[in-house]
Amino acid sequence: MWIFGYGSLTWKVDFPYCQRVVGYIKGYSRRFWQASIDHRGVPGKPGRVVTLIPSDDPEEKVWGIAYEIPPQEEQNVLTRLNIREQRFEVRKNLTMYSADGQKLKNSVLVFLGTDKPELMLGDASVATIAEQIAKSYGPSGSNSEYLLNLAKFMKEEVPQARDDHLFELEAAVIDLLGKKNDE
Repeated sequence: MWIFGYGSLTWKVDFPYCQRVVGYIKGYSRRFWQASIDHRGVPGKPGRVVTLIPSDDPEEKVWGIAYEIPPQEEQNVLTRLNIREQRFEVRKNLTMYSADGQKLKNSVLVFLGTDKPELMLGDASVATIAEQIAKSYGPSGSNSEYLLNLAKFMKEEVPQARDDHLFELEAAVIDLLGKKNDE
């Protein structure tokens, strides 16, 4: 079994795995449209975390990491991820490609967010999303930490990749946090 991480699983792995492969899936866009009321925000003041949205471009790439789970650990890992990713109700097996474009032999299990109105915040301006991320905090820490760690992963592991949504938000949140520190 392989698990594909495209958000916090790129930098916060709390389960055993045999190997990790940096790569991408196709046909989706990564967006900070999912409400987080249990990790990076709280009820009434949700944070924003990433989910995958079907793209109009079947060749669009979302970069992340696939983890091969040891067979004897599959059930334990799924149990843990079902708790950690409980707001991500849709699970799909998708094709993944390594950084050099080779198709992974096995499909990867991908957790997708819900479309329930109370948890799908949806699109907004970069300024609006950045302000919400800069101000949100939950049991797992600040929402900005989540965003900045994801951007760091992308810059370090796949510097050739484009993710305009992520990097525009990163710049806007850094600007807001800098202004906050100046006050």
